[in-house]
Amino acid sequence: MLWTIFFLLNGLLILVLLYSTRTRQKNEPPLDKGFLPWLGHALEFGKDAATFLSRMKDRYGDIFTVRVAGKYVTVLLDPNSFDGVMNDTVCLDFTRSRNHVIKRIFSLQLPSIKPSVERQWMEQHFQGLNLSKLCGSMTSNLQKLLLSDPSGCSPSEWRQDGLFNLCYSLLFRAGYLTLFEKRDNATEVYNEFRKFDDLLAKLAYCSLRRDESKTAKLSRERLWELLTPECLRGNSESNSWQQSYHHFLQKEGIDAEMQKKALLLQLWTTQCNAGPAAFWLLGFLLTHPEAMEAVKSEIRGLALQDTSLQRPPINPLEAHSTPVLDSVLSETLRLTAAVMIRREVVHGKVLQMANGQEYHLRRGDIVCLFPFLSPQMDPQIHQEPQIFKYDRFLTDRKMKDTFYKDGKRLKYYTMPWGAGSNICVGKEFAVTAIKQFVILLLTHLDLEMCDPEDKLPPVNTSRYGFGMLQPDGDLQVRHRLKNTQNEI
Repeated sequence: MLWTIFFLLNGLLILVLLYSTRTRQKNEPPLDKGFLPWLGHALEFGKDAATFLSRMKDRYGDIFTVRVAGKYVTVLLDPNSFDGVMNDTVCLDFTRSRNHVIKRIFSLQLPSIKPSVERQWMEQHFQGLNLSKLCGSMTSNLQKLLLSDPSGCSPSEWRQDGLFNLCYSLLFRAGYLTLFEKRDNATEVYNEFRKFDDLLAKLAYCSLRRDESKTAKLSRERLWELLTPECLRGNSESNSWQQSYHHFLQKEGIDAEMQKKALLLQLWTTQCNAGPAAFWLLGFLLTHPEAMEAVKSEIRGLALQDTSLQRPPINPLEAHSTPVLDSVLSETLRLTAAVMIRREVVHGKVLQMANGQEYHLRRGDIVCLFPFLSPQMDPQIHQEPQIFKYDRFLTDRKMKDTFYKDGKRLKYYTMPWGAGSNICVGKEFAVTAIKQFVILLLTHLDLEMCDPEDKLPPVNTSRYGFGMLQPDGDLQVRHRLKNTQNEI
């Protein structure tokens, strides 16, 4: 028995040593394995990816390879070279790593569904007439929730709340009512979802404590139950987006158990970003009075042109242009959207950089783009990138789309929604929801910080790579219904 254990440990040690002896080969990116065998830089990466990768960029430049929990990850930070990764569907694959993360977080496997088929189905619902209907329903639900008074307070009475909770709660519940068929459990679903979402990064990195693991498991199971549509119970006649998705899963041969789990994935995908984005946007406006006045002035102009701000909302896609609000939203997303675009190298590849240099990528490695660092926070592209400037994307009252790096005009100067063939399908739906929420809130509510000298909370650094960043804390605000919308 002792000899068996000895040989097993000896064999494991040899494997670790062999794997740790990887060296940089000719024409490969700079390699940094870190000091910890196998783990490498995993702890730093999971704790604060932006700070870690920024330090690596300062040391090695726009491309380098780091070891992270047994994997070798090549990070590319030159936006002029991104197309060499995003347009390659032969040597690079995004489904394997995506499916691995989905299984880890949502306990979900959908091997029979091709990503292209699922995307085609999504596009049918988030484009054209179907998108218009969804946006109209979303705006109607937002208005109902915003103007309802569940606390029984007088309309003119101030109420205090955390801005993050206020934005996340309203947009989540309105989105849930728009896409999912149950109408009576939106608040319960939101509360349970927040428990699950708070642990999502740790689920992805397998870093949960024992008590957190139990909480995540119970919360996930509760959400599966809450989201189970009536059609799985045999008594639904609804025509909701959720019902349509259920039929799609059935058609693809997905069993009832996995259908329930897939609904939680879709809930997170459709509802995890709009609320945090609205929080940051309104937080920036509250802490930058000049920006707030510019947005309110634009909304006053809309109110004069269109009385739909006082009556049931029109189709939001036909609303008047809002260049100031569009610029504020773009600047907010530049500062707080932190997606990571990952690909697995399935065949050895030579990556040609925009400057003419070529690097060999090894089969089995991961390639990662992190647009938050570049282009979004790159000082060569955006002057003083850490500072919120509401008119950064404005020029002559129109949206600015011309930015340069190293004398070359950039195709990608901000990438909150991804890019190329894998750009977020729900982008237009999310943008419309955020803008309508801000317009409705500033039209119907007085909103101010409880402490005029307060600052926005810092970001939760563990959320880098998972879409919109979330705050580490909240901004306390008070709000009340306006007596008249003319007070904007």
